[in-house]
Amino acid sequence: MHSELDAYDRKILALLQEDASLSSAQIAEQVGLSQSPCWRRIQRMKEEGIIRGQVTLLDRKKIGLNTQIFAEIKLNAHGRSNFTEFTEAIRGFPEVLECYVLMGAVDFLLRIVAADIEAYERFFFEKLSLVPGIQEVNSIVALSEIKSTTSLPV
Repeated sequence: MHSELDAYDRKILALLQEDASLSSAQIAEQVGLSQSPCWRRIQRMKEEGIIRGQVTLLDRKKIGLNTQIFAEIKLNAHGRSNFTEFTEAIRGFPEVLECYVLMGAVDFLLRIVAADIEAYERFFFEKLSLVPGIQEVNSIVALSEIKSTTSLPV
C-alpha cells in the first residue's frame, strides 16, 4: 500500500529527479528537514516503489546514437494472439528504449535509437522485421528534439 505524498515527499522527489547523486543531508537541507527523517522518507519511497531506481542519464548523440526513430507496429491476428512472444522479443533489443501498447490503428509504439539511418535499416531487416506476427511497421524519423525529460511533474 502506498502512503500519500506530502509536500516534503514531493520536494524530495523533485530534487532526486534532477540530481540523484545528492546525499540525504543535501536533500534534507534543501527541503527543510533533518537528515534522519529525510533518509527515512527516501527509504520508504524506495520500498513502496515510488522511487524505482537511480540511473545515470547519457547524451545519446555524444555516444554516437544520432538517430531516433518512432516505429508504429501493427500485428496480424496470429501476432495479437502471441502478445507475450512479441513483447519478449522487443525487450531483448537494446536499440528499443521504450515500447507502448496502444489503442487505435496500431498496436505498439517503439522508440528506437541508432547511430544513423543505415544502422536503423540493419536493425529493421536483421531484427525487427523477423519478429513473428508483425503485419506492418511504419517508421518515423525524428528530425530534432524539442523536449525530452525524465522528470515527472510532482
